[in-house]
Parts: sequence; C-alpha cells; structure tokens
Amino acid sequence: MEFQVGLWNKDWPSFVSVWLAVSLSLHVQFHTAASCPLECRCDKTFIYCNERSLTSVPLGVQEGYKTLYLHNNQINNAGFPLELHNVGSVETVVLYGNQLDEFPVNLPRNMRVLHLQENNIQTISRAALAQLQMLEELHLDDNSISTVGVEEGAFREAASLKLLFLTKNHLSSVPIGLPADLTELRLDENRIADIPEEAFQNVTSLQRLLLDGNLLTDEGIAVGTFQELVNLRELSLARNSLTAPPPMLPGVSLLKLNLQENQISSIPVTAFAGLHRLERLDISNNQLRSLPQGVFDSLVSLRQLSVRGNSWHCDCSIRWVIAWLKSLPPSINVRGFTCQSPERVRGMVIRELTLDAIDCPAGTELEPWPTQPPPTPTQPRTTTRTPQRTTAPTSPTSTLFYPPTPNPPTPPAPGLPAGPRPPYEDSLQISFHIVNSSSIVVSWASYFTVMAYKLTWVKMGQALMSDVTREITVPGDIRKFTLSGLEPRSTYRICVYVLDTLNVYRPGEDTICSEAKTKSASPKSAATEPAAQQDSSSTLLLAGIIGGAVLVVLVTLLSLFCWHVHKKSRTAASKWKYNRGRRKDDYCEAGTKKDNSILEMTETSFQIVSLNNEQLLKGDFRIQPIYTPNGGIGFRDCHLSNNSIAYCKSSNVPSMDFCHT
Repeated sequence: MEFQVGLWNKDWPSFVSVWLAVSLSLHVQFHTAASCPLECRCDKTFIYCNERSLTSVPLGVQEGYKTLYLHNNQINNAGFPLELHNVGSVETVVLYGNQLDEFPVNLPRNMRVLHLQENNIQTISRAALAQLQMLEELHLDDNSISTVGVEEGAFREAASLKLLFLTKNHLSSVPIGLPADLTELRLDENRIADIPEEAFQNVTSLQRLLLDGNLLTDEGIAVGTFQELVNLRELSLARNSLTAPPPMLPGVSLLKLNLQENQISSIPVTAFAGLHRLERLDISNNQLRSLPQGVFDSLVSLRQLSVRGNSWHCDCSIRWVIAWLKSLPPSINVRGFTCQSPERVRGMVIRELTLDAIDCPAGTELEPWPTQPPPTPTQPRTTTRTPQRTTAPTSPTSTLFYPPTPNPPTPPAPGLPAGPRPPYEDSLQISFHIVNSSSIVVSWASYFTVMAYKLTWVKMGQALMSDVTREITVPGDIRKFTLSGLEPRSTYRICVYVLDTLNVYRPGEDTICSEAKTKSASPKSAATEPAAQQDSSSTLLLAGIIGGAVLVVLVTLLSLFCWHVHKKSRTAASKWKYNRGRRKDDYCEAGTKKDNSILEMTETSFQIVSLNNEQLLKGDFRIQPIYTPNGGIGFRDCHLSNNSIAYCKSSNVPSMDFCHT
C-alpha cells in the first residue's frame, strides 16, 4: 500500500498535465464547433458563408477565425452587425458580388485584406476607412465610384494601406489624399482626363502605377507629374490619347514603361533621357513612321523593346536603325521592326535589310562610325559633334548616335578589313559565285566571332513555308558553302543567320539576306534533252506497233476459232435428233407464198428444203411437228380437206401449228 501511494504521489504532476491538455483540446474543439454560424460552414480558420442568398452577415462569428467568405450574396449596407467589428482575429473578408452602394462600416477592426469588387459602391467616407487602421490591401474594382463620391482624404485614413485597386470605376481624376505608404495604385479603365502636378506629391513609396484606358492627352498630364515618384518601377499609360511620351519621367528606378495603343506619331530624341535602369519599353500600336537617331541612347539597361503595329517607313531615315539593331547584344529582344512602306520592301524585317536596299537622297553623306565607345551613364558626354554634310535638312535637336563598340575592340573575322567600320556598313556580308545551272557557292564574312551560322535558301515565287525552305547549320569557322540541286534559271533567296552556343537564332543578332539566280542549262544538256524526248517517243511508237500486231493476231485467232466452232456445230446439227423431252417450239417448218420451199429450223442451225410440188403455190397448209418414239425422222404427206396438205414427219400425233401459203 505504501508503494502504491508513493507511486501515485510521484506521478501526480504528469497525470495532472495530461488531464489538463486533454480537457483543453476537447474544450477548444467543442467551442470551435459551437461558434460557427448556423448559415455557414467552418473549417479550421475559414468561415464559408458565400452563395447562400444572405442579406446580412450572419451572427455568431467568434474569435479564432481569420478568413470570412461572404461573396455572391445579397448583403446590403445595413447587414453588418456591430459585434463583427469587435472580432479581432479576422484578417481577410471577401465581399465581392453583393448589393453594397456605400463603403461598409463595422468591418473587423484588424482586417488586412478586403475584397469589394463587383458591387455598386458610389461613395467612400473617411469614417468608414478610419475604422480600418490595419488595412493593407483594398479591392474596389468594377464599382460606380466617382471623384465626387470619394471624400477628400478618405484613403489617407487607412494609414497602413499599400495596395489600392480602383479599376473600372467612374473616376475623372486621381483621388486626393492617398496614403503615404501606398506601393501600388491601379486606376485603369476610368475617365481620368487630367492629372495635376501635385496628384502624387506625397506618395513617394509608389512602385506600380497603372493608368491604362483613360482619357489622358498631352495637355492633361502636367509637366513633372511623375518626377517625384523616385521609387516607381512600372508606369503604364496604354490605351490613352497621347501623341508623345510624357516629359520628365522618373529615371531613378523605372524598369517598365508601357505606351502602347496611343496616338504617338513622333518621339523626341530626349524622351527617354535619363532612364538608365529601364528594361522594358512598349511603344507598339501607335502612329510612328520613323524614329530620331539616338532616341535609345540612354537605355543602357534595355532588355525588351516592342514596336509592333506602327507604320515604319523604310527610307534613308531608318538606316541608323539597321545599324543599331545589328550592334545589339543577344540579350536584347526587339520585336516589331517591319517595313510597311515603300511597297518594294513592304513586309520585310528591318533587321534583315541590306543597306543597299534603302534609298537616300542624292548627295547624302552620313556621319563616320565612331571609334570610341559611348560614355557610361555616370559619365557626361563630351564628344565633339562631327559636321554633317547632307542635302537633306537636319533637325536642330538631333544628337549623334554611338552604337556600342566592345572595349577592347573585337578583331574582324577573316575576309574583312581591320580598323573601324565604314559608316553604316553591314556587320555581316555575303557574296555568291554562280557555278552552273544547279549550284551556287555562298561566301560570307562577319566582324564578330560567333559559334555557328544557319544558312537558308528558298526559290522565289514559292510560299515561304518550312517544307519549301531548306536550311543547314555550319560551324562558326566556316565561311563558304555550296548549294547544289538547284533549278536552272531560278532566283533563290539566301540568308545567313548568326546562332548562339545552343544553335538558336535570336532576333537581336546579325543576319543578312540576298538573292542569286542560277545559270541557264548548258547546250549539251539542251541537246541531250530533245534526244531523250525523241528516244522516248520512238519507244512509245514501237510499243504501239507491237501492241497493234498482237491485237490483230488475237482477233484473227478468235475469228478462226469461231468459224471452226460454227462449222462443227452445223455438222453436228445434221446428225442431231429430237425426242419427246424437248419443247415443241424448238422445231418449226414454214413456207411462204412466193417460194415453194419450207424453212427447217433446228436448235443449232437451219436449212431450207425445197418442195417441187407445184400444188403448194396455192392453198392452205398446216405445219405439224412430229416426234417419233424412237427419235427417227420420217416425212409423209398429210392430206387435209379443201386441197390442204400438211407436211408431216410421222403420224400418230395431232396437228399443232398452222401456216398459209
């Protein structure tokens, strides 16, 4: 007994701990299950009250839950009980797709994320947002919020707000009084036409600003509007009515600039000055026809440039673009430089044009190719401008363009001269040697050392399809290749592409295309061809003669065979005898009024038997077939009344057929 008491005293603390843990677990489970609203379903820290046709937030939301789903109901502004504001554990409330017309009050006080999309909210008060000091992310997309419906400084009351989404509303201006810590602001698909200079003055932490699909014009954006946004990384102004990029863009941290689908017809040469960190630029689907030389000089960090959907006019002003594209490193992706005019180069990629294909006014003399690398962004440009002699007028605001040159300079490939390249000379050159009517030797030379080349050729006039175009990859140290099996007097488009280490062609690298025509077929071949045709015709004629002779022989043999069968049949017919088993119409005898003969027909032949009796010329006669029992043939006269005579084979058989003479 003492041992048992001692053991109990020793294990008592452990027993108490286990009992308390089990009791607490059961209490928590019971409490959690009991605190779930009757209209909802609860799972761990989630309360699911969505799509239940609710007109108000259910009562009974207790502590311990973090996410409350109330979307796709019929909740109005009167459906938020006061006790909901006191639930401190709820951090996310989803209320999109309800019937709210004002910003709701009595929301959980510690809420961080609020979804109010697809309601009919028209007004936002300061008092409603002042209750949400912990709110960081607010979604108000697709409502009916107007500028007059937002109380001035309302969003500033949510001091912790960092993400504010106001897409697809009725705003005509940027809301006044935005939170200082705001990092992302979406105002796309509104009716904003004017942005004052002080609109973003206090939002220095803003990193992403979207203004797509508004009514912005050049005059509607005040000068220096974006200049104070020193932390801005993305600015999107797509689908507006701008005719030029806005001035004084923030160059300290801007990485992405979207200007597509505007009415931009010209870009000043200094439009992107200072954007040294810009990596992505989109100016597609505008009204651009040309670009000023040097417009991309400051974009030293550029990685992606999209210029699709513009009417690029490939005349002399575009020649600098060809040289610039050919000098870009492989890491830069440029899309959309395709000629739209003039007609002779329409649809051709500018990068693949040879400089000879571009027409320049007579007397134009371009600037020499620079021998020094361009200054880095941290170094001021002090290069002296070289005088330009040209008959075409030059813009006083244009600057000298310096294509990037490796430092130290890369030695030229074999076949090209050393030293700096002449003005606008192609980095990749190609030449042809027409061997004969079916072979062309392609030679090329490059200023750059590459790993491999891709050589393609296609006959002009055929669709440029993969099953028509032929190609081959050659190592980088090869500069010549012979194309064989070509058609005589045919023009071929031949291209040489630069490949990377993985034999993949990338648009920013060098390429060149040109055309070559094969020779005509040699006289020997021309003489051989008619001879071959003559031999072929002779063979066909001989085959026809032989075939005709064989056919004649076959017809003759068939005729002889038929004659033999016919003769044999007549011989057999003369000995053939009828019996009673045959039909009576197999044998018939008949006479005519003008002939004293009787036609005798058997199964396989016939013969005429003459009757010398002149009394047959007049009168009626009956023809009667007679079948004798023993199959023999016997003829006798059968006298009838009225001087009628029947020609019979035998007696004992009644008359069957009648005939008249």
